[in-house]
Order: sequence, then C-alpha cells, then structure tokens
Amino acid sequence: MPRPILATIHPAALQHNLERCRQAVPDAKVWAVVKANAYGHGIERAYPGLRSADGFALLDLDEAERVRALGWRGPILLLEGVFEPRDLELCSRLDLWHTVHCEEQIDMLAAHKTNVGQRVFLKMNSGMNRLGFTPGQFRSAWSRLNALSQVAEVSLMTHFSDADGARGITYQLDAFNRVTQDLPGERSLSNSAATLRHSQPPEGGELASDWIRPGIVLYGSAPDHPLHTSAQWALQPGMTLASKLIAVQTIDTGASVGYGSTFVAEQPMRIGVVACGYADGYPRVCPSGTPVLVAGVRTRLVGRVSMDMITVDLSPLDAAGVAAGIGAEVTLWGRAANGTLLGIDEVAQAAGTLGYELMCALALRVPVQVDAA
Repeated sequence: MPRPILATIHPAALQHNLERCRQAVPDAKVWAVVKANAYGHGIERAYPGLRSADGFALLDLDEAERVRALGWRGPILLLEGVFEPRDLELCSRLDLWHTVHCEEQIDMLAAHKTNVGQRVFLKMNSGMNRLGFTPGQFRSAWSRLNALSQVAEVSLMTHFSDADGARGITYQLDAFNRVTQDLPGERSLSNSAATLRHSQPPEGGELASDWIRPGIVLYGSAPDHPLHTSAQWALQPGMTLASKLIAVQTIDTGASVGYGSTFVAEQPMRIGVVACGYADGYPRVCPSGTPVLVAGVRTRLVGRVSMDMITVDLSPLDAAGVAAGIGAEVTLWGRAANGTLLGIDEVAQAAGTLGYELMCALALRVPVQVDAA
C-alpha cells in the first residue's frame, strides 16, 4: 500500500471563506487570489470552490492560462503585471488585466501594437515600498497611461503593509485618497487583513474598494493570527494534511526520543511514530509541544522532526481512554475525521512562521485528493 500521508483540499470550505469575505464587504467585487498555485492547494483543485468570485488575481501567465483552460471567461488580473514586452501579446489573447507599477511597463505599453485597448491597474506605493509609484509620481504615471491608445481603462490600486497589525491602514489610506480623490477608475485596496479587520471606514479616511483582493483567508488561515484565530473569523480550513501512526513505542522515565535526544521523558509514556516529516513539507523547526491531533484528540509533537517521521505523545489519548495503535489517524493540520479542527496557523506559529508558508511548502511527494463533500 502507499505511504499513509495525504493532503485533502476542501472546495466547500473555500466557497464558505469566499462568502465570508463578501459578507465583510458586501458592496465590493472579489478578486480571488490564486497565486503560488492557489497557495499550494492547486489552481485546478481550488477552482470549484472559488468559481463564484468576480475575478481571479494571480502572478504569471502560466497561471492565467490554467485558469482560462478551466473555462473561466471573466476577469483575470496579473498582480505584478508584465515582465517583458511580448507578455502583452498574451494579455491581449487571453484578455488579461494587468498591474502597472513602474515606468518601464508604461514604456512597453506605449510600444505595443494592438487594436484592442487593455485594462490596467495603476499601483501606488503608499508605504509598502515594494512595487508602485510614490504619491508624488502617481498622477504623472496616470496621465501617461490615460493618454495611450493601447489602454482602454485605468483602475487604481495600492497594497497595505500593516493591515494585520497595530499600525493599521490609515497612513497609507490617507496617502492614496489624497492623490486619487478626483481621478476616475475603479479602486482595489483591501487585502485579506483589510477585508476582515477594516471593512468599516477607519478614522481619518474612507476605505472604498470596488474590488477586494482576499488571498490567505480564502484558504482558511487568519490574516492576523494569533490576535484572532481562523475560528474567530469564522473561516474553514481549505486543506487537511493527515497521516497515520506506523509504530508505537513505550519508553521509561529518562528515555530520549529522536535525533539529538532533545526530548527526555519525565515519566513512562507511549510514543506514536507518524509517517510525516520535513520531506513532506512539515517544518523541521517545529519544536516539542507543537500541536497534533491523533484520532481527533489533541496532543503534541515530541522530539525532532525527521525527514520522513515525527513522534507524538500518546499520553492524552491514554488518559482519555482512546485506543490509538498502528493505523490511527493523525491530523497535522486541518479537520480530523471526528470534526475536530487544528488550525494551520497554530502549527505555523510553533514553527515561527505563517500558515502561508506551510500551505505553499507541501511537498510534491504528498498525494493530494479533493474532498467531494
């Protein structure tokens, strides 16, 4: 039989999370962000749960072609725009909208031979300091674009750097509104954190998005964990990573577990060995104490993560009278068979990272299925 590890994608959960975003900003259209292969879920697997979106936002032309191949005929937005002049030809053929964030991209458009005007989102660098025109450059860039026959419509966008934290969005929102207040065109401002945390206009500015751009929340991760959990935001996990116990050891007080003997038993205990390791995408840096579900019962990782195995404490199951031997279900993140949830953000926090990274790091050797429920 194959090695007992499996990732399951839940389209119904993705659809639920999309509707959760609509509830937060009911007057806005939704770009479903499916960059990074739908945050590791797989564009083709995620599409059935996200097809009720108003558009798809992604990173490159290959992803755009895949979405079109699925039968999507609505808007598709390239979040980083084009990278070279010939990309504009495919934008025309696939009817793609694309971001413009630098003068070189405007130059490409100006030299592009086309009879069909393109839809572009002009990006402001309102404080993130990655992509976009500064507030002082923005109107000049808008004037250049607006004068081009190759451009059918100019929409406006920015990206918030601190929507998930204490600094918030007001300083960037003020900069954006000050420069764009009299410019025409649709606006796209809110990422996942802004969609859930700042759906009401904050003090000092009006947050008016014609389009919102939820990403991580679509896949069931809280954008501001640990301040809020995914359950507190009423999100459902889009992915479950599960395995099984392949061995059980009974160890005495003072016995160690795993490489480096980093875990030493303080009392006699049973240890379960799980078919999952860092070669599957489970973070090697997860320490002892990282939460795990065995047979739907919450327990903890003990010892170091190996390439192909982890070890878990079976004491909580023994105390609860839950039998757990070889073949018992182990949930690394997501939803156990009994309905118990283990948020991916909890595992990520233990590893000192974010749920984004765990989703995107799922290894190719892990088989993936789509939940038909």
